[in-house]
Amino acid sequence: MNNIIESDFRRLDLNLLLVFHALLQERNVTRAAARLFIGQPALSGALKRLRVAFADELFVRTSHGMAPTARALELARTIDPLLLALQQVLQEQPSFDPATAERVFRIGVSDALEVALMPELMNRLAATAPGVRLISHQTDGRSAPGMLDAGEIELAVGVFAESPAWQRRRALFEWTFVCVFNPELVPVRGKTISMKQYVRYPHLLTSFSGGLHGFIDEQLEKLGKQRRVVFSSRNFATSPLLVRQMPALITVPTFIAGAWRDALGLSVCQLPFEVPKDQVSLMWTATNDSDAGLSWLASLFSAAFGGKAFV
Repeated sequence: MNNIIESDFRRLDLNLLLVFHALLQERNVTRAAARLFIGQPALSGALKRLRVAFADELFVRTSHGMAPTARALELARTIDPLLLALQQVLQEQPSFDPATAERVFRIGVSDALEVALMPELMNRLAATAPGVRLISHQTDGRSAPGMLDAGEIELAVGVFAESPAWQRRRALFEWTFVCVFNPELVPVRGKTISMKQYVRYPHLLTSFSGGLHGFIDEQLEKLGKQRRVVFSSRNFATSPLLVRQMPALITVPTFIAGAWRDALGLSVCQLPFEVPKDQVSLMWTATNDSDAGLSWLASLFSAAFGGKAFV
C-alpha cells in the first residue's frame, strides 16, 4: 500500500491545481480568472504560489498569451487525470444493488432481539439479497454506542438511552413486559393473569446483573407484593425450555414472548399491574450516513419491523 505523506502537501493548496488547469486551457490570465470566478489579482497571486511550489515559471507571457513551459506540459499529464478522477468521485452517487451485492454487515443486537428478529430478516435477505451476509455481535444499550464508535459494528438494534449527536437513531417498534407460561401447567383464564396467580407461581428471571431481583420486583414492591424467583440467567436461551416443562412464569418483552409462543406453543398474557412501554431502535454513526448499503439494511429492518406488534 502506498503511503501518503501529508506534510509534503503543506506547501501546495490543492485549489492551485484548478488555477493551473484553467491557465493551461485559456493561456490568458484574464480569461482564466473569469473561468474560476475570481479576480485577476487573485489568479496572479495563485500563479506566483504555483511557481514557487513547482520551482518553475510554468507559464511565460508571449505575444500569443501565456505559453506553458516544458515542465508545465509534463505536469499537465499528471494533474489533468487527477482532477478528472476527483471530479468523478465528487459527482458519483453512492449506490447499492441488493440483488447483486456481495457484502458482510456487522450488527450489534441482544440475544432476545436476535431470536425475535433474525428469522424474518434472514428470510428477506435470502429473497432479495442472496449475497449479503450478517455477523451478529452481542450488545446491549450500554455497550452498543462504544462498539459503533470503535467500528466493531456498523448497525445496532436495541433499547438505547440518549445518544451523542454523531450517532443516528431510527425508531422501530414499541414493547412492554408480558407473562409467558405453559397453558397445560398454569391455567390462566382471559388475557390478563390475576395478581393472586402471578405471585403464587414460581418465576424465572433474565437478569443481566446475574441476581434474583429485577425491574418487575421493584414494581411489585411498590404495590406491596412479592414474587418468588427460582432461577436466574443472564440470557434468554434456557428459560423458555424450563417454563415449557414446569408450572412457572417468566416475564419478558413482547418481542421475545411472541417468538417463544410461536416456536414452543407457550401462552402469553398481560400483567396484573401497569408497566411502561419502551422502544427498540436502530442506531449507527454519522460517518456512515452516506453508506448506501447500510441505509438499505436499515430500511429492510424498518420494512420488516417498523411499528410491529409482536403479541
